[in-house]
Amino acid sequence: MRYPRVVAAVAAATLALTSAACGSSEKTTDKQNPSGTAGALIGVTMPTRSSQRWIGDGENVKRELEALGYKVDLQYGEDDIPTQVNQIDNQITRGAKLLIIAAIDGKAMTTQLQNAADNKIPVIAYDRLIRNSPNVDYYATFDNYKVGIQQANSLLTGLNLVNADGTPGTAKGPFNVELFAGSPDDNNATFFYNGAMSVLKPYLDRGVLKVPSKQLDFRSIAILRWQARTAQDRMENLLTSTYRSGLKVDGVLSPYDGLSIGILSALRSNGYGTGGRAYPVVTGQDSETASVKSIIAGEQYSTIFKDYRDLAKTSAQMADAILRGQKPATNNDKDYDNGVKVVPSMLLNTSIVNKGNYAKVLLDSGFYTRAQLR
Repeated sequence: MRYPRVVAAVAAATLALTSAACGSSEKTTDKQNPSGTAGALIGVTMPTRSSQRWIGDGENVKRELEALGYKVDLQYGEDDIPTQVNQIDNQITRGAKLLIIAAIDGKAMTTQLQNAADNKIPVIAYDRLIRNSPNVDYYATFDNYKVGIQQANSLLTGLNLVNADGTPGTAKGPFNVELFAGSPDDNNATFFYNGAMSVLKPYLDRGVLKVPSKQLDFRSIAILRWQARTAQDRMENLLTSTYRSGLKVDGVLSPYDGLSIGILSALRSNGYGTGGRAYPVVTGQDSETASVKSIIAGEQYSTIFKDYRDLAKTSAQMADAILRGQKPATNNDKDYDNGVKVVPSMLLNTSIVNKGNYAKVLLDSGFYTRAQLR
């Protein structure tokens, strides 16, 4: 008759011990990994180490994810599509719970993304939209159309056609300009181009700006894989053909700092920057060290500052929310159609950098130190 009381007492004691143990375990897990997904593997693939920007992106994404308690497999494709495809396949095989992909070619990984979907692995496209697949869950990037607008406005400001505040400048033109665009397999390149042309077209239509080469459409000015050498060669060809009669280049719309450095090299080889012959107004993007130094030296005119520290943090926060079963924050659900679906996106802001404001934008924000720009 006394057995039930003994059993009840033992059960109560066991329950108390179990509850205490569970409470201790929960506290330990929360402390080690506040996201509650301790040790999950996230695959991160970046296009190349040849760009300072992508090295920084990869390192920052890895750091942000590890701070949240995740394991990270960071890979660089070195601008080789099969290499990046194999890296993604390997990450899936290793059991990655989420993929963050900055694609070399936004159309080249449909099979890998289907494999990810079959294994219930969410995918975040990082800065470059992945196209032609329904298996892209989110997109983290900057406002790329706005970047193009900023590049065009910077070109107009450098030519004194427009003041920094948007009011008309003192120059009247006409000015000779040449246009460069990014890689045709990078979805962002068309956004940059379309944004820039929305600003430049009225000036071209009125003859205030002229393109002596007649090369204005995207395909004729695109630079595959964003290669500096390709841009340098194209600028050389323009100078030795279109400008051989003594025409002066007044401005160059360049969508990326790496291209800008190649363009400036071609211009330098053809006498610009020496003997009192000033460089044209050359734009850029990404605020890479070499280009910022060039801006300070009075060579490249401007660049666009995209704080990839913020992009890395945003991407990590999106990944964390997804893996915790939550919907990540987005601010654009209508503009980024990848050909199959509109991908929910988070767009970050950018700013124009030139010789007059580089210290405020890049040094005061801690993006660079003065020593790095000497």
